[in-house]
Amino acid sequence: MQGYFLQNYDPAGNIWLSALVAALPIFVFLLSLVALKLKGYVAAFLTVAASAGVAVLFYKMPVSAAFASFAYGFLYGLWPIAWIILCAIFLYKLSVNSGYFETLKTSITIISPDHRIQVILIAFCFGSFLEGAIGFGAPVAISAALLMGLGLKPLSAAGLSMVANTAGAAFGAVGIPITALAGTVNLDPTIISTMTARMLPPITFLVPFFLAFLVGGKFKDVLPHVTVAAASYTITQYATAKFLGPELVNITSAIVSIVLLSASVRIWKIKNIFRLGGAQDSERNLEPPHLSAGQILKAWLPFGFVIAAIVVWNLDAFKSAMSFADIKFEVPNLHNVVVQSAPISEGEQAIAAVYSWGVIKATGTAILLAVVLTILALRVKFSIVLAPAKQAGKEMSLPIVTIGLIVAYAYIAKYSGQAATMGLALSSTGNAFGFFSPIIGWLGVFLTGSVTSANLLFGTLQQVTANQLGVHEVIFLAANTVGGVVGKIISPQSIAVACAAVGMAGRESEVLKFTLKYSLIFIVLASAITWLVIHVFPQLVPVVTDFIK
Repeated sequence: MQGYFLQNYDPAGNIWLSALVAALPIFVFLLSLVALKLKGYVAAFLTVAASAGVAVLFYKMPVSAAFASFAYGFLYGLWPIAWIILCAIFLYKLSVNSGYFETLKTSITIISPDHRIQVILIAFCFGSFLEGAIGFGAPVAISAALLMGLGLKPLSAAGLSMVANTAGAAFGAVGIPITALAGTVNLDPTIISTMTARMLPPITFLVPFFLAFLVGGKFKDVLPHVTVAAASYTITQYATAKFLGPELVNITSAIVSIVLLSASVRIWKIKNIFRLGGAQDSERNLEPPHLSAGQILKAWLPFGFVIAAIVVWNLDAFKSAMSFADIKFEVPNLHNVVVQSAPISEGEQAIAAVYSWGVIKATGTAILLAVVLTILALRVKFSIVLAPAKQAGKEMSLPIVTIGLIVAYAYIAKYSGQAATMGLALSSTGNAFGFFSPIIGWLGVFLTGSVTSANLLFGTLQQVTANQLGVHEVIFLAANTVGGVVGKIISPQSIAVACAAVGMAGRESEVLKFTLKYSLIFIVLASAITWLVIHVFPQLVPVVTDFIK
């Protein structure tokens, strides 16, 4: 195909040597953050520069296409991703400045003053709810901000929110990671949803226990409550994924878990209340403050508006009606210029590059509407509104640049073929691929910051490899999703979002150190689960059917 850039997945003639070169930008990023302790935006810039150099010099990508992929990724980082975070932080700060956040905090302490329970309620349950409704980083931002407001240190708030996000990332944004993958590989989304839900329980169930341990060290006295939260969430997650499909998994799981966890606190009284920064107290010695239903309603109203707005924003009818405001354009020097080949695609296929500026349809706009409704409903004075707007804009300036650069790297890695090379190297391991299949998803989310993007990037590769090895394709497709879920914990994009939410911009290395070990634990577990499904429990594979689009 003359005049086009045909991706070469093995420029060195040895897939592992090519993968090593493709991974150089990742090494640059880790070295910059962990060893050199550079600020996030500096590390991101060096990573992008390294990736562009590898793309042009090693992969022979035209300079014009490399620059175009950088610009495309940077724009996507600004809109819709940074727009979501900016509006989410604005909403949170408005709640704080108006005084309603104090009431919200109190409403949580009424359920339980124990910080271990509060973290599970906010980061695990409420965060999962937001992940199901919003996705795209907003749950981490909101949960981290809420936890910091409850008295947790910024590092703990950011790290715990990211670990908790593991539970819901597979079915985020109304199940988009699953439905997008299903469309790519031509399978019924319910089949992939079911298989994913059958592989996730060991990880999902452990998350609340990890959170309780990370907060208080010992959690024997809250073991019944943590077990209730973990079991109710995991069971509901599986049942919803199997019988209703991927769209409502996080929302139903979160609601059931919140209700049952709240009930468990009333049934089994916590003998020793754990509070960070203070001594343990007996629950009976802590007199819970009294709040009226009206006070609680007003405090949670901003987040209720968020959920309602997101529900409307996800309606097909709304999306269709608001399409008139979309501004779309083909990215010059990139749209249909880069051509994929087997096994990443079936034959040679040009990759589209169309940037869409969904002015109204963007999730961030839905959150902004929630802000406006909050101002009107609570009659917040203009002077109070102005301060959080300025604070959000000032605090987000550098994080927005960081996010833009990180997404730009992801796009260069995608369009140059670097991401595919690393995936193909792992797929060349033959029968051992069962262990490596989730790692590809893990790597994909590390690169892109999105489980959806990782599924779109490597879905076909997972399907082709499964067929070559004689393994049920749905196993590797689900494994890619599960691996991607635990990759969210160390995703530079997610880290940048979390740091922005708690005022730690430039200290991304600290959050990475906090989360890295847990991501490694979970990815080893995900690999073990995949191997066991293939070799020990093949009966867990659901009946695979074609998906009729």
